[in-house]
Amino acid sequence: MKWHLEIDGRATKELRIFPADIRARIFRVGKLLTEFGPENVGLPHVRPLRDKLWEMRASGRDEIDRAIYFTAEGRRIVILSAFVKKTQKTPDRELAKAMKRMLDHG
Repeated sequence: MKWHLEIDGRATKELRIFPADIRARIFRVGKLLTEFGPENVGLPHVRPLRDKLWEMRASGRDEIDRAIYFTAEGRRIVILSAFVKKTQKTPDRELAKAMKRMLDHG
């Protein structure tokens, strides 16, 4: 059974500011996740963060961007947020934002 990719409306707005090449990389990772299943995709494409949160990793010429997602009932992969990564560590505020959005999805 195939997985389905969903994007939280707030994450859609955040993804729109990414350069086209990085947005394409994020959606390529999403395609890998839905095609092969989240348990079969790892580094360098995705990395666990904490609790049920994972990050999709994408880099371009000018910046490094990330999208945070979780897996939900019904074989759904939900992108919760997207941001430009400026430090080695994922910022706590981005994790908190994604966690809050995940709780909104029930």
